[in-house]
Formats: sequence, C-alpha cells, structure tokens
Amino acid sequence: MLLLLPCGSIRPAMSRRKPEARNPKRSAPKGGADRRDSRKEAGSRKEAGPEGRGRADQRPAKFAGKPGGKGPNRPPIRPDEPRRDGPRKDGPHKDRPRRDDRPRRDERPQAFARPEPRPEPRPERPMEGGGQGREFRGRASSHGHGRDLPAWLYGSHACLAALHNPERYHRRLLVTREARDALGDDLPANPQAETVDRARLDALLPPGAVHQGIALLTDPLEDPGVESLKEPLGEDREVVLLLDHVTDPRNVGAILRSAAAFGARAVIVTDRHAPEATGALAKAASGGLEVVPLMRVTNLARALDLLAEYGFWRVGLEMETEKSLADAVSDIRRVALVLGAEDEGLRRLTREKCDFLAKLPMTGAVESLNVSAAAAVALYECARG
Repeated sequence: MLLLLPCGSIRPAMSRRKPEARNPKRSAPKGGADRRDSRKEAGSRKEAGPEGRGRADQRPAKFAGKPGGKGPNRPPIRPDEPRRDGPRKDGPHKDRPRRDDRPRRDERPQAFARPEPRPEPRPERPMEGGGQGREFRGRASSHGHGRDLPAWLYGSHACLAALHNPERYHRRLLVTREARDALGDDLPANPQAETVDRARLDALLPPGAVHQGIALLTDPLEDPGVESLKEPLGEDREVVLLLDHVTDPRNVGAILRSAAAFGARAVIVTDRHAPEATGALAKAASGGLEVVPLMRVTNLARALDLLAEYGFWRVGLEMETEKSLADAVSDIRRVALVLGAEDEGLRRLTREKCDFLAKLPMTGAVESLNVSAAAAVALYECARG
C-alpha cells in the first residue's frame, strides 16, 4: 500500500550536515577572536626570553660566536688566552699548519715571493681626426711637453718639406696614384710610398682636410729651447715672435709661414694654450714649420725675462698706444715681438713684462687685424728697418 505525503511535511524531516563535517578548514572563521588570540600568544612567546624564541639579546649562550670567530655576537679574545698551536688533528686540512704557525712575509721562502709586475703596454694613440688608431703605438714624453708622439701631416707642400728635412724621422708615406704620378721624382726612396685610394686618406685624416692625395706619418721636430737664442747669429737684426694664448692652429701655421718668409729666428708659444704641431698647423705653415723652430714654454713671463737677459728688447703689439712699431724698433738689434689673441689681446702680466708697447699704423676703417695678418705686417716692419 503506497502512502502519499505532502511535500511540506518532508522538509522538516530532512537533516543537513554541519559546516564542520564537510570541510573543517574552509568552515574555520576568518579573523575573529580566535586569530587575535593566536597572535597574542605568539607575541607572548616572542617576548618570553630564553624559554622560547626570544630576542637576539636573550638568546641562549650556544648562539653566541666562538672567541675570535665570525658572527655579530662573538666575544673578544682575551690577551691572556693561549692560542692553539700545532696542526689540526682531524678533517681534510689536518696537515695544513695553522695561521699562527705560517711563516711571516719576510721569512717566506722564494716560492711565496710575489712575481715581478709586468711592464704596462704602450698606450695606443688614436689617429688625428678620429681614425682607426692602430697605425702606430707611441708613448708619452718623459722629457718634453708630452707632444713627442708622431702625427699625420698632409698636403703636398707640408709633406715634401718634411720629407726633405734631415731632422725628421718618418714612419709611413701614403699617396694616391694620381699624386704619385704628379710628384714623380720629388718623392724620396725612404720611406717607401704606399699607394692607397683617396677614400682611405679621407677616412684617416680629419673631415674636410685638403690632403692633395698625400699623407705622412712623422715624428715631431726636437725643441731646441729658449736657451738656444742666447748667442746672436750675426750683425743683422734678429726677431723672435712670442704668441700669448693664440690657440687656432691655422693662425699659428700662418705666422710660421710669415716668420719663414721674413727671416724670424723662432716662434715661442705656451705649452697649454697653444695647438700641437699636427696636420692642420703644418698645412697652414706650408713648409714654414721645417724652417722656423717652434718652441714651447711653460710660462711666457719667465721666457720674456730670459730673453731680456739675452739682450732682447720686448715689444708688445697693442693698438691703444701712440708709438708706431717702425719707430719703436728703429734702433734695436734684437727684438722680441709679443702678440696676443684677437679677442683678448695681451694679458696683464705679459703686458707688464714688455719694455714698451707699439702699434701698427691703421686708418681705423676696421677695428683690428687677424693675428696672423698683424704678425706678417709687424715682421715686414722689422725686416725693412
């Protein structure tokens, strides 16, 4: 016999499991009082001292470092505490002597001596104008002004004048096929010319360099020094040019060219505020670098004092004065002509070292001349008198 009951009467009779019975971990309360109590209990254990996981200053004695060992809490070694001597009795390094038994540095045998340091390689000097820098390895100067490294000269006049100068030591000579045919017998047999294409020279030399198909790697000329000007060469007038902070290599090269044309004895520049005798300067000098000595001094004022001892009259070229240069040097046999930069002119100390100041006669249409042009006019005035 089938008994039918209504649905409403079945629901109260069905039983459900408790949350703990299905998944105790998932049904555990999140946060709440139990978790706060566990944190308090952990904090109490942390501050419990030696009985629990205490702080660093309350740790037991077994956590302290050994005497003389490593560790933040190692106690210092007492001076009266004896050290252990003799080799270790166990372990893989039992035959190795202890640190205290090893010989001192001065008592070590030859096997412990340090080897002699290897000499440092010579610095590699990059080529002028950003080349590859592996054509030559030079060294810095030990007696001069640090400018005795070889340099690339370019241009037919500069290179041919350097090639025919017996005081030069040449290393490499690069020419194009067109330049070799044009120069012909003017090229010497030593060094032997190497034929290269024009692109090779363009990459080797500074951008925009007018090399005319020839480049020469050569050592600089020896600096004779200001002391070489002590004795006069003859009865004619001698002129020495001194450049005060003239930094443009083309201006210095043009002054050297004028000095060679009018027979000046030397050109003196400062070591720091003057260009090196590289390709741009030699190109502008057009062979004058091989004729007139280019001397470098550390202090221009001391060089002026030394020239005064040798009998030179120091004449500073200045526009704000009444005496002309021709009248100033009319009765002078040895002249030290001092020129300053275009923008600043002569410096105060250099002007004070001069015996007198002189000017070039000008109409006033322009404010001043280029320093190389002023040097050419001044050299002509000195040579004419």
